[in-house]
Amino acid sequence: MTEQELTEQELTEQELTGGRDGIILGEDGVARCRWADSTPAYRAYHDTEWGFPVSDDVRLFEKLSLEAFQAGLSWLTILRKRPAFRHAFAGFDFERIAGFGEADVARLLADAGIVRHRGKIEAVINNARRAVELVQTEGSLARYVWRFEPEARTGGLDRAGLAKLAHTAESKALAKDLKARGWRFVGPTTIYAFMQAMGLVNDHLDGCDVRMSVGHARERFQRP
Repeated sequence: MTEQELTEQELTEQELTGGRDGIILGEDGVARCRWADSTPAYRAYHDTEWGFPVSDDVRLFEKLSLEAFQAGLSWLTILRKRPAFRHAFAGFDFERIAGFGEADVARLLADAGIVRHRGKIEAVINNARRAVELVQTEGSLARYVWRFEPEARTGGLDRAGLAKLAHTAESKALAKDLKARGWRFVGPTTIYAFMQAMGLVNDHLDGCDVRMSVGHARERFQRP
C-alpha cells in the first residue's frame, strides 16, 4: 500500500508507532499487534497471556485442546467460550478427562456453552489419555513440549514475516511426534499457534509494547 492509499487514521497510527507495519496504537497509549485491538477480550489476552512462557501442564493441555476446537472458527469465539469450556472439561485436568466416558460425551454434546463437535470432544478425551501416558514416560507435558523450542530468532519480526509462519520445522516435528503417540487434531499449523501462545516463540511484532515484556519473561523462564 502506498502512502497515497493510506487513510488519515492509518497515517496517524503509523506516525505514532514509528511507521511499523502491523502495529496499532490504542487509545490507552499502548502499541499492540494489530490483531489484538479489535476487542477488549483480545487486548487482555494479547497483553497478559499470548507469548508469555508456560510450564504448567494443565494450561498446556488446555491450550492444545482449545486450539483443536478452534479449527474452522476464530480464536475470539473460543476465547469467549473459554470459561464454559473450563467448566465442561473439569478445568482441563487431563487426568480427570481421561476417565470421561460416553455419558460425558453426551453431556458435552448437549452443552450450548461450548463448541458441540463430537470429533473434537472425543479428540480431547483421547488426548487426555495420551497426556497421562506421556507424563508417565516423559515426566511432564511441559518437559516434553519445551524440548521442541526453536532457537531464538535473530532480527525482528514484521507483519510480512509473521504471515509466513503458519508452521515451522519445530511445529512439524512436534505435531509428527504427537500423532505418533496417538494424539488427534494436532497438525503443524495448530501446533505452531500453540507454540506462539505458550511462549515457545515470541511472535509479537517489532514495535509492540508487549514484545519486550515477553522477551524478559522468556529470559527469566526456567525451562522444565
